[in-house]
Amino acid sequence: MAVAIVGAGIAGRLLAWRLAKLGYHVELFDKNKRDAESACSFAAAGILSPLAELEMAEPDIYQYGSRSMELYQEWLPQLTQDVFFKVTGSLVTAHGSDKIELDHFYRLVQRKTRELKVFEAEAKSEAIEKVSVETLEPEMAHLGQGLYIPSEGQIDPIELLKALAFEIDNSANVNWHSQLKVSNVSAHKLKCGNESLTFDWVFDCRGLGAKSDLPLRAVRGELLWLQSKDVNIKHLTRLIHPRYRIYVVPRPNDIYLVGATEIQSEDFSPVSVRSSLELLSAAYSVHRGFGEARIVKSVVNCRPALPDNLPLIETTPGLTRVNGLYRHGILMSPAVIEQTIQEFKHISNHALEKVQHAN
Repeated sequence: MAVAIVGAGIAGRLLAWRLAKLGYHVELFDKNKRDAESACSFAAAGILSPLAELEMAEPDIYQYGSRSMELYQEWLPQLTQDVFFKVTGSLVTAHGSDKIELDHFYRLVQRKTRELKVFEAEAKSEAIEKVSVETLEPEMAHLGQGLYIPSEGQIDPIELLKALAFEIDNSANVNWHSQLKVSNVSAHKLKCGNESLTFDWVFDCRGLGAKSDLPLRAVRGELLWLQSKDVNIKHLTRLIHPRYRIYVVPRPNDIYLVGATEIQSEDFSPVSVRSSLELLSAAYSVHRGFGEARIVKSVVNCRPALPDNLPLIETTPGLTRVNGLYRHGILMSPAVIEQTIQEFKHISNHALEKVQHAN
């Protein structure tokens, strides 16, 4: 069976890789250059925190994220290239004046986990623990009390995307058509310029490129890369604030990613002064060592979101649309792609049975 995938972001690449491993012949179409870092996933911090997301997200996000944590541990060893991935837990904390917000976070996540029956499998193990920040991060002792979520972790999205590109490039089952814009997507068909192409199945993973077909909006995210030898933070750290949520993500080579801005705008211009001030001030309040850190990179991109902020997997004969991963693309993609393939196989097999029965 020959299938087409439109879009080479995290969803498109994972889908192409998994379908190729299953023996499908895949034609992958993308409007960008092969080595471009234009996909919004390149601007992600790679936070894998399904439980913490329960504070503001729907239970579906937790469920997709939890399943993806399992799939990452299963799939990453199958890649030829190494990808930075670790599960060492996350720390959630706040300054003294905002501890009431931290308590609200704790009670809300506790209530939602009970509703989801998260504790049933491991009745003796707390999914979220109250801790002294100093016990986990001595250099942040001034923050006092915090919360620890041992099941959470992080991944390097850039390494992941490049590792997937390597697999696709070296797969006999995939042809990657870069710098080729698809203007129309429909069941079994694509239109590229004046040319129409026909396939057994089409997968639409265009993100914001599918705005003409889906009620999508753009959500702008901004991220700063800091480098400092004066900071030694080991855990992914979230700083709770009444107005925003700031995260600090430690990476190898004294690199720390600082982000969390979320702006309803399809604006790809550089990081704003306001966002920079908020991010840098928050980082400095977490650790004074960031005062002498160097800003090595700033990243901006816009994520596709649907009105309910939930992912869409819509499968009809000959066409599957995958979209609306919002700011959870790296967190949810493996589970979303797993479900996408399951639905595709179910409907395509059913359609084939009907044809065979008719004959």
